[in-house]
Amino acid sequence: MRLEAGIAWRYLRKKKSHGAVSAIAVVSVVGVAVATAALICVLSVFNGFRDLLVAQSDRILPDIEVTPAKGKVIADADSLAGVIGAMPDVELASPAIAEQALAIYGQREMPVMMRGVDPRAFRRYTDADSLILAGHTLPWDAIDYDPPAALIAVGVASRLQCLSPGESLFLFAPRREGRINLANPAASFCTDSVQVAGIFESLQSDYDASTIYVPMEVARGLLDYDTQASLIAVRVRQGADPAGVASAIAGRLGGEYGVSDRLQQQEVNFRMVQIEKWVTALLLFFILVIASFNIISTMTMFVLEKRRQMLTLRALGMRSGAIGAVFGWQSLYITLIGAVSGALLGILLCVLQARYGLIRMAGDEAAMVVHAYPVHFMWGDLLVAGVPVLLIGGITAWIASAFARSRIVEKRQ
Repeated sequence: MRLEAGIAWRYLRKKKSHGAVSAIAVVSVVGVAVATAALICVLSVFNGFRDLLVAQSDRILPDIEVTPAKGKVIADADSLAGVIGAMPDVELASPAIAEQALAIYGQREMPVMMRGVDPRAFRRYTDADSLILAGHTLPWDAIDYDPPAALIAVGVASRLQCLSPGESLFLFAPRREGRINLANPAASFCTDSVQVAGIFESLQSDYDASTIYVPMEVARGLLDYDTQASLIAVRVRQGADPAGVASAIAGRLGGEYGVSDRLQQQEVNFRMVQIEKWVTALLLFFILVIASFNIISTMTMFVLEKRRQMLTLRALGMRSGAIGAVFGWQSLYITLIGAVSGALLGILLCVLQARYGLIRMAGDEAAMVVHAYPVHFMWGDLLVAGVPVLLIGGITAWIASAFARSRIVEKRQ
């Protein structure tokens, strides 16, 4: 250990002549520790929310979606699905349709997102069975029902007040070709009826608000499609990396199609979580900066208390820069003690929250997916919290060293 660092450590451990100096030192350490622990906890909580978002999207979204780079539809979706399905690590590829329609039940109506799917494939690339609130998911022979079976979101059921499986809905979609007949506007729409097989809730607002799943044949009939589709839903083989498979598909298809894995499909939601995470972290960083002023105050008191010892060291031949370094090391020690203590406290709190759910979320617990704040501690977040702490420690150490050198010069004058 360098001489300056050793002297600084001895000064820090030695009982102070004034109790106020010791109290200020403790406050400085506690301030850095609390800010560091809060930063780690906040980052871990947002990691937990991200994991929760991934877990919820896993149940309703396919591993990979292939969409047209231009336009709304893939012209020969059936053939493209066959090409993708033959690629390595692809378990299945199924065309699907996502298009706006109008749903009518009794005297109520609402715009919906009609999603045409192959019922067999749909039950393989989603976990639809676990989402059902009433009834059941799309049966494999949904098109053979009279009328064809459909799966509606809880938002659709609530708004249309169609809460019982077995009820029939009418779906309207505008004709793609031909002119509007002003004398008979209804003739400008294609119409079909579907029977509600079940009601689902995915906890994804985009899906739960207005989604209706219908057999592919129903959707194509309403939209006057033959082999067209809005997208290709892909399920990867177990153990394969969806991101790697998505890259391979993108390389195979070229720039005519957009290929997105599950995280990219929820890019907006994930981006919002990340923005909130780093904005909150920035606010806590400013709190950490404010806490560093306590360290500067502490070092000012230390320098004033050690004036005689500073003159003694100067008389023994120690340079002014070395004497200043003593107090710089002392400031750095305070920062490190607070940072390490805060990191350990933050990790401990994250472990306790993950295991026991100490801090619970406000609201109706019966309607909530999780009752306690989710946490996921990542070692990378420890680095994120540590770098600004060390940066602040370096700045306060430089200030303390400069102040100590200035006091030596004043004494000599």
